[in-house]
Amino acid sequence: MDENEKRKELAVYLQDHYAGAVAAIEMLEHLIKTHAGKPLERFFRKLCADIRLDRRQLRNVMTVLGFQESTVRDTGAWMAEKLARTKLGFSNGKTVGLRLVESLEILQLGITGKRLLWRAMSAAIKSSPVLQQSDFTALERRAIKQLERVEAKRLEAARATFGAA
Repeated sequence: MDENEKRKELAVYLQDHYAGAVAAIEMLEHLIKTHAGKPLERFFRKLCADIRLDRRQLRNVMTVLGFQESTVRDTGAWMAEKLARTKLGFSNGKTVGLRLVESLEILQLGITGKRLLWRAMSAAIKSSPVLQQSDFTALERRAIKQLERVEAKRLEAARATFGAA
């Protein structure tokens, strides 16, 4: 594969991850509203702020590499989040615990993807005057911490929802 093809593939890869962040932020904004006034609201606000920061970092990487975000991919991700929300229901009824567990699992999948993105970028960027492998390593560690926080909440929600009947 020639260098031009590699750049195109990298652009698509980064745009797909950026669109994933768009969907995650949409989901988190809805979770913040759903859990307003409850302890989970603060958790989701912090996670949303973290993911917004990660999205800015990704946008910076894309800018340095000369790539732009994809409006088509971002819109698709926005729509996919709305469809996922329909599936999840986000009701305040009897299934609220199940919906919370599933929402946290979806967030974990996205954060895992982000972690893998940073690891792939660290492996792919050999020498750049602006992009450093150590930056990607730090971003990967950040994703790991996010995963740990989300997993703790997911297990707490699972215990509350599925615990001994």
